[in-house]
Amino acid sequence: MIDRLHYISQQTENDSHLTAINKALKAGCKWVQLRVKDKPVDVILEYALEAKRLCDQYGAKLIVNDHPEIALKAGAFGVHLGLQDMSVKLARHIVGQKMIIGGTANTFQHVQQRVDEGVDYIGCGPYRFTKTKEKLSPILGLEGFKTIVKQMRDANMTVPIIGIGGVLPENITMLMDAGLYGVAISGAIAKAIDPEATVNYSYQLLSSPSFNELI
Repeated sequence: MIDRLHYISQQTENDSHLTAINKALKAGCKWVQLRVKDKPVDVILEYALEAKRLCDQYGAKLIVNDHPEIALKAGAFGVHLGLQDMSVKLARHIVGQKMIIGGTANTFQHVQQRVDEGVDYIGCGPYRFTKTKEKLSPILGLEGFKTIVKQMRDANMTVPIIGIGGVLPENITMLMDAGLYGVAISGAIAKAIDPEATVNYSYQLLSSPSFNELI
């Protein structure tokens, strides 16, 4: 089962990736992606092993960004691949058939590519400009998501779409109304004055039975 709320780790002035992940887990996040872009592989593996320990402690699932080998060594639940990362086919060969593989998309053509590759979910965006997705363009906005969702439905595609890139809790209702399966949130949780309240509010919005789901 793909969770509707994905927490994407980020380092802040006050928190490392691991302390930020610990904070998100304490707040109630159940799906955590370790996304480290500026460290050597051996350091990322150390982070992944500790992140897995923390996720196990809170009954959460760990996704490792970019590195299938690290995801496998850490015993992660899944791996997430960007458009410029290793191919899904090669990653699947590395991690096996049981591990979840997610992939990034920015256009409907990317979505088609990801569906053909056999990903389990798609992180689509960015919703708005964000430093974590600054190389991903164009910015989709609400109308961009609506267009992609319609194209997917017309093509009978049912892969869960997670909205990424600058999503805030107050955006959730309209994004879900647009047909998304869930959202990925980073800074809004990491920098929240009350992370638990932010996470609870987000899950409350995401659990509304009125949304038209893709699956």
